[in-house]
This record gives sequence, C-alpha cells and structure tokens, in this order.
Amino acid sequence: MFVAHYRSKDKEIQSVRKHLLDAQYLAEHYGAKLNVRYMAGLAALLHDLGKYSEHFQLYLSQAVFKQENPKFKKGEVDHATAGAKLLFELYYTKSSSPYEKLLVEIVGNAIISHHGNLHDFISPKHDSDFLRRMTKEVPQYKNVVESFFEEVMTEAEFEDYVGKAVKEMEQFVPFNGKLSFFLSKFIFSCVLDADRTNTRDFEAGVVSNVPPKNKAKFEKYYHVLMDYLKTLKEKPEASHPINILRAKMSDQCDRFAEKPSGVYTLSIPTGGGKTLASLRYALKHAKDKEKDRVIYIVPYTTIIEQNAQEVRDKLGAADDILEHHSNIIDETVWDKKDVGDEFEEGSHTKQQTLKLMKDDFSAPIIFTTMVQFLNIFYAKGNRNTRRLHNLSNAVIIFDEVQKVPLNCVSLFNEAINFLSGQAKSSILLCTATQPALDSVQYRLVKGEDSEIIANLAEVELAFKRVDIIDKTKPKMNNQNLASWLNDNLEGWENALVILNTKRAVKELYETLKDNEVDVFHLSTSMCAAHRKDQLEEIKKRLKEDTPFICVTTALIEAGVDISFKCVVRSLAGLDSIAQAAGRCNRHGEADVRDVYVIDHSEESLGYLKEIEAGKDAAQNVIAYNKRNENNDKLLSHKMMQDYFDAFYKAREVDLNYPISKLNNINMTTLLLKSRHKNYVKDYIAKHQQPYPFILSSSLRTGADHFNVIDSPTQAMIVPYGEGKTIIAELESNERIEDLSRLFKQAQQYTVNVYPHELRNLKNANAIVPHFDGGVWSLRERWYSKQYGIDLAGEGEMEEMIF
Repeated sequence: MFVAHYRSKDKEIQSVRKHLLDAQYLAEHYGAKLNVRYMAGLAALLHDLGKYSEHFQLYLSQAVFKQENPKFKKGEVDHATAGAKLLFELYYTKSSSPYEKLLVEIVGNAIISHHGNLHDFISPKHDSDFLRRMTKEVPQYKNVVESFFEEVMTEAEFEDYVGKAVKEMEQFVPFNGKLSFFLSKFIFSCVLDADRTNTRDFEAGVVSNVPPKNKAKFEKYYHVLMDYLKTLKEKPEASHPINILRAKMSDQCDRFAEKPSGVYTLSIPTGGGKTLASLRYALKHAKDKEKDRVIYIVPYTTIIEQNAQEVRDKLGAADDILEHHSNIIDETVWDKKDVGDEFEEGSHTKQQTLKLMKDDFSAPIIFTTMVQFLNIFYAKGNRNTRRLHNLSNAVIIFDEVQKVPLNCVSLFNEAINFLSGQAKSSILLCTATQPALDSVQYRLVKGEDSEIIANLAEVELAFKRVDIIDKTKPKMNNQNLASWLNDNLEGWENALVILNTKRAVKELYETLKDNEVDVFHLSTSMCAAHRKDQLEEIKKRLKEDTPFICVTTALIEAGVDISFKCVVRSLAGLDSIAQAAGRCNRHGEADVRDVYVIDHSEESLGYLKEIEAGKDAAQNVIAYNKRNENNDKLLSHKMMQDYFDAFYKAREVDLNYPISKLNNINMTTLLLKSRHKNYVKDYIAKHQQPYPFILSSSLRTGADHFNVIDSPTQAMIVPYGEGKTIIAELESNERIEDLSRLFKQAQQYTVNVYPHELRNLKNANAIVPHFDGGVWSLRERWYSKQYGIDLAGEGEMEEMIF
C-alpha cells in the first residue's frame, strides 16, 4: 500500500488514494461556492501525486520510524511536482486551448506550492520559478502516474474530469490580471484547506465532512435579536427622539437586507447603535440569501473583544463565535528551520501538531482584524491563504472602514470587488466617517444607491454632541499640556486625552501622576484582558463623577462605548478627530460638550507617515472651516468626503503599495496587471526565447514583500491574570483539541510587539520560547500593571506597589 500519512499515536496508515479522494471531496465543496468545483477538486486530487513514488515511501518510513542512517535527508524528496507536471505534459501543448493553458497555470501553481507560497511566473530577476518546476525531472515519474491511474481513476475518467474543469475556466470572460490573481489564490486556498483538514481529521481519528449549513442558526439568532430590540421599544426612554431615530436606522438596515448581494455603506453617526443595526442586516441577509457565515472585520485587536462580547451576550451564541485576534504562532521561525510542514512526514512534534489546528474560518460568526483580512489575500504563509475560500458566500462587515491602511487602499478595493463580484459575498462598510474609496485609481465598485441611511444630513444634526475647539496654536509639550489639564479639570470633572504615540502617552501619564492627579493609562502594550479591566474601572469612575484624567493612544477611538465630559485630541486625520469626538458626551448627557484639538510638539511621527499625512490634511480643513465660520459642519459626511478626496489625491503615489526594495514597483503592477510587459520583455532578452506562459504575475515575490504595517508584529502571551495559567500549560498540552482551546483563551492575554521590541526582550532574557520559538511568552517581572509590557523590566516592582 502507498502511504500518505502515519497516525502519530498508533502508526495507523492513511493511503495515498484515500487522502487524495478525501481532499478532492472537500476541495470540490469549497470550490463550488465560486462555481469552480472541478478546478479546486483537480488541484486536491493531484497535490500529493508524488507520494506514489517508492522514494517517498522510503523517505516517509525513515521519518516515522526514526531509522538510522537514512537514505534521504529531510526535504530531499519532492512529492509536490508530479501532479502539476502531469497536467502540464497533457494539457500544455501547441494544440491546447487558452483555457486549458490557464487551467494548468492556475491549478498547477496551487499543486507545486501547497507547502509554501504560490510561485512566480516571472521573478524580478526575469526567471520563471513556475517553468523550472514544470520542467523538473521527477524520479520514478512514469511509475507514479501509472499508480495514480490504477488506484485513483482511469485515464478516461481523468480526461473527463479535466474537461469539466476547463468548462469552468471558460466562464471567466473577459479574463484579466485581477481575476487571474484572485482565482489563483482561491484555488490555492481550497487545496490548502482540504489537505490540512483531511490530515488533521485523520490524525484525530474522525471522518472528513463538509461543514453543515448555518441557515437555521442565523434564523434563530435573528429572532433572538428581534426579541431583544422589541424589549427596547417597550422601555420608557424609547420615546426619546434619539432612540426613535436609532430604531428607524435599525429598521432601514432590516429592509436593505432584502436587497441582492452587493457593496453597501452604513454611515450611522457615533452613538447611533451601529453594532446591533449592522448585525440585524447581517443575520437577516445571511438567512434569506443562505450565506455561509457572518464576518466582522475591525481595525484593531483592541476592539474585537468588546464587539464580540456584545454580540455574544445579545444572541447567546457563545459556541458559534470565533475571535481571531492575531496569529499567536510565529511560523517564520519554523520556516527558517525547515520544519514548517514536517507533519506531512508523519513525525508530529508539538510545533507540527500546531500546523494541523483548526484555523480555517469555518465558524458561523467571526471577528477578526483588517490586518488579518489583508494577509489572507496578499501575505505569505499558507495559514493566511487557507482561510480565503471561507470569505466567499458570506456577509462581511467592515467596522470603521476608514482605517484601511493608506498603502493598501487599492489592494483592499480589489479584494472587495472580487468578493462582491465573483465570490457572492455581501459587503457592509460601516463608519460615521466614510472614506472616498470609489475616487481612486483602483476604485471600489458600488451601486448607485448603496447608502443605507436616508437623510444623512438630518441624522448628523440630530446626533450632534460636541463642538470642535481649535487649540493647535501654540503647540504644546507634555509639561504645557499637563498644566493646562490640571487648571481646567475641576470645571470639566473628567477628561480623555488621546495622543498619537505610546511614548508620548506614557510620558504624559508620568507627568500627571507626579502632579498627584487621578490618572489612568491605556495602550496597546497591555493585553486585551488588562485593557478591559482598566476600562471597567474607568466606567465606574465616570458614574461617580470623580475628577480624573485618562491618557491613551488611538485604541479607544473605535468600538469602545465610553463617554467623557471633555476630550483632548492630538492633531491627526479628520476621521481620527471625529472618532475621538465620539467618546465625548456620547449618550447626550449634556446638550453640547467641547472637544479640543491640540498640536503636540513632542510626538515623534517620523515612522508614522500616514498619521503625519492625515495631520497635515486635517490642519488645512480646520483652517478652512475656521476662516469660513463653518466649524459646526467640520465632522459632516460631506466634509469627510472632501477630506478623504484631498487626502488620497495628495498621497496618490502611496495607494498602490510601492515596494521600495524593488525600485518602487507597485504591488498592484506585480500582482494585478494582465501582462507585466517590462518583465516579459526582459525575460525574452535574457533567455533569447519567447515567454512561454499566459500569466506573468510575481505571486511569491508579492507575498514576500507584503506587510500591512512596515514592521510586522509578533504576538506575545503575557503573564496577566489567566495568562499566567495559560503560559504554565503550554508545555503540557500536545493534543490538537487542547492546543486549540489554549490558544483561543490566550487571545485575551497577548500583546503584539514590533521587531525591535522583540529583539530587546530576547537580549534581556525577558521572554520564553515554546515549540522551538513558534510561540513566545513573557517573563512575569517584565509586565507592569501600569504600562503592560515594560521594556525596563520593572513590572514586578510595580505590582508590589499596587
């Protein structure tokens, strides 16, 4: 028997035939959502064809049974090329149709790449990694193919199956670079998930099945939500004009849910009940249109827990909600050690077991971040891409969509256009400050009547809560700011101060603390559970009307339901100022309160180019409104559109993700162009022969150079509260289900650190590696109850003070 896997606990065998057919079954189900059932199934059917070689069988046996003096070294036997080579030899000939060739290029790339990233058709060095793999000599290739046709399907059956896949390929007319990229990623996602899921199920001793439909669950949750909203209408305060307006906007969301799938905007002002209104749309649309899941995309990990908890409480849906904060597992460490996919060889160390964990976005309701969403499409690492097919036939809600990173605007728009146009998903863009995403080169495609809320100008007027006070001149340093806050706090009673950098926040906190002012500190150096505890204490103090100040970064501007009597915002983009204003007089406790905009002289924005650009644009808008005595309309929908139009126009060169290490070529050119003319021309000149393929995108190069933020962060499990117990359990859990539970709990106790912070912590021996450095935890003395991760290593002393 040809063996695909040995189960680690009992050495039970899964045959190659069984694995290929099981993976094909799953991939067909995944692909059907895009009407590419046979294309996805073909990729899965052939992905492990090379395991039919005697070389691989010996290689696998050596790895599992730890034979001495093995004939083959780790990674020496290639089992991923054979399947793609079979397609290439049969369907990439002079007589092959363009659709047969496109099928080979897209499906073949998924097959050869299923242990890494999709290959370049042309690289920046003007070579073709894809061609190299297609023409690579595969030992025992003839025997491998014969075994496949004997065990899995006959040649006639295979020809018929490929013919069905070609028919699916023919539906994509006209075919362009954007479509080829997203279709390649989608097929790749299907084969990755089918392979990983079947391998995991075999290891766990269960049968691989497609997930059940969620229509009944969405029906149930919709009625639960409607019953809750009905109780709100029965309360005495329901007759308040603002609550009547909230109910009307919620009703409008319900009616819009009856419309076909598309891209819609929901511009409910701050305090208008956006979370429940969008949930009402999502549940009704999901049940009526039979969508597979509801996915909330938020800008920061800091607000996942609050939004998810609100939905969980209202629906009673604890078992059906996934909170995906970040990737706790650092796969780059394993990639460097060449152990990332070693589970395929059956040895199943702890880090390889982690690779099999359920990480596929199959839950009915999912909360994740904008970073993770963009990573699914563009980043390297097949844990990211594996989730892509589950974004199809879904309702996807983007909360605070104005936070799309500037350099990713075009890439975001094209991903949304694909999900809406080809992948049958409905998109809801939620924010009180809608960005002008349809005014850029790679524009977002929306319908004419895409805004859900009618009479926006009237709604904005009804929800006016604050006056914006320009206090940008003269500039203030922390000492000036602290003195001004101290002088005015008695009249305000409480104040929220939002600055642009963690360093400025910490230094202001220290200055205010020295002046014996009651002061709270919040930053992303704290884990979610820590911030939640701090916010609960702050809310308690707000009810007591005790004078105090809270200093924080922008983390409080989205998804945090809190209301101060005064807000001070360091100058940033107009959308940030509007979001900050939403934390002042949020529930209309007074007629109008003041939000002050200051210009902080000690914030270092050298590495925060986007904040700096937004600051410049906002300053111009504020000055214009001041000259025209138009300050009451500064945060209007119209003014926000004008601001974003100007902001995007001024930063147009940045919108398409320029790659500085590749002479500023844009990611859009590298991935989404129909034909990379310069690369093709240089390829022909270098090799003195025609370029051999239809597609010319540099998929691996694009993934290698993509980071949503310039310095990608790594999640660190910290010793706060339950985090201490989780860290203690890390080394004692090996079963997949135990690790899945542990990492789900750990999401609340992680902090994302930048590379330089990680280096400093390593050098100070402040962190502990787990699973060969795939997961990191922080030593206890390096976590402070005041600051979170404390690079000074004084956390233990501070805990004693508390």
